[in-house]
Amino acid sequence: MSERRPGRLGVGVVGAGRVGAVLGSALRAAGHAVVGVSAISEASRERAAALLPGVPVIEVAQVVERAELVLLTVPDDALAPLVDGIAQVGGWQPGQIVVHTSGRQGVAVLAPALRSGAIPLAIHPAMSFTGTSLDLARLEGTTFAVTAPAAVLPIGQALVVEVGGEPVVVDEAARPLYDAALAHGADHLVTLVAQVAQALEAAGVERPGRMLAPLLSAALDGATRAADTRVEGEGPGAIAALGGAVPRGDAQTLRAHVDALAAFAAGSGATDAPTSYADLARASVRRGLAAHRLDAPAARALLDALAANGGPGVDTPPDR
Repeated sequence: MSERRPGRLGVGVVGAGRVGAVLGSALRAAGHAVVGVSAISEASRERAAALLPGVPVIEVAQVVERAELVLLTVPDDALAPLVDGIAQVGGWQPGQIVVHTSGRQGVAVLAPALRSGAIPLAIHPAMSFTGTSLDLARLEGTTFAVTAPAAVLPIGQALVVEVGGEPVVVDEAARPLYDAALAHGADHLVTLVAQVAQALEAAGVERPGRMLAPLLSAALDGATRAADTRVEGEGPGAIAALGGAVPRGDAQTLRAHVDALAAFAAGSGATDAPTSYADLARASVRRGLAAHRLDAPAARALLDALAANGGPGVDTPPDR
């Protein structure tokens, strides 16, 4: 490991994927020296060349040996074997900062490094990466989940601030729920947009993405702003941004949607679209009821409409 300089660390990047190359570049821009990067695939090597020019592409063992801060940016299922494998060959060093970027895992996975005297940090940026220089600007203001032993938590928070992010402490036990929540939002949003685009194409819209962009951007902006408010008994108040048939209590429109999507599914084979619509509409009704945006009779009428044409059964909401 190189001699440490005040305020400046030798950073080693293990895995020049979309996340690793970008974060390595961001740390370099913050004044740290990237001393090595491992890159297996041709795409990773090209990414390293573009975002970390001049940084030697070397073996993992060499990266770990040279670095004061080791950034592990590998897939979740590869993380534990990697950390354990480095420990088995005596690679981890006392005082070395070891950071992984898995959303699901906290610092327990870094236990083999900790036993060698390393400083374990779990730092996850809550954003999607393209693996290009465009991501560097997007890091500014991005929230990073930081998990670490209390004594070294400030180190993780400082690293996040250095790359322009906003650190938020997430407990070790809460990491799986945190990761599931982000995946439910981001991954399933992509699936939802795919369903909607297919339905719009069937309705004769040639460029569904262009039609959806302003609508969904406005809806997302409203929902995320409302999510920072609180609804008594319900937590974040994102449901306050809900528009359309549900908050109006318009059961007739909801039933028309059910009928139209059922016909679309029959003709296209996209049977997931009406099911998703019904599931999400039922969730909207229940949350609208809990947030007092709907009364019980209106909620019951909406749920009955969603069960039309042999649709899935629904729970009757309690009277209020």
